[in-house]
Amino acid sequence: MISVRMVPASPFARKCRIAVAHLGLSNRVEFIDAPDDANNALRQRNPLNKIPVALLEDGTTLFDSRVILEFLDHLAGGDRIIPWDSRQRFRVLATQATADGVMDAAVLLGYENRFREPHERSPKWIDMQRGKIDRALDGMEAAPPEGAIDVGSIALACALGFLDLRHGGAWRERHPRLVAFLDEFSARVPAFEATRATR
Repeated sequence: MISVRMVPASPFARKCRIAVAHLGLSNRVEFIDAPDDANNALRQRNPLNKIPVALLEDGTTLFDSRVILEFLDHLAGGDRIIPWDSRQRFRVLATQATADGVMDAAVLLGYENRFREPHERSPKWIDMQRGKIDRALDGMEAAPPEGAIDVGSIALACALGFLDLRHGGAWRERHPRLVAFLDEFSARVPAFEATRATR
């Protein structure tokens, strides 16, 4: 059994959970909460201490979520969530990279509020992270993913879901096409609702 260590609220872990369900791999992959311990053995296997991290049956360790999703696609036979056709492939990989950047910026904004006292926070740095999110969403609003369930649409759905969870859904007012995309994705992919975090 392949073990993926994760934190339920992580949008990057949610990508993997949705992919596993969508690809029909639930009988081959289990998800386990990662220990919150500075001395845990997982850090020896994953020196960046990033989650999610996949521990394969042969002892191989895979991280980050993009690598794990590529492995899952391979495990499912390929060309399922990462197209073989080069034009489609690089389009969905670029969408995934943009959505991952939104998640990175949103996570960093959360860390700024959780781990720094108000007088230590940098307005310039906060504005820089918010700018990344705003520009990325504006770009994807112009041409949201359509049709296939792939790494791009999965990542974008997880990014928008995380903005709802941690940032109050402020993105929705200015991005009606992304709202429509997320509603359709949620209706088509039951795992999206099944993996929704509440805190």
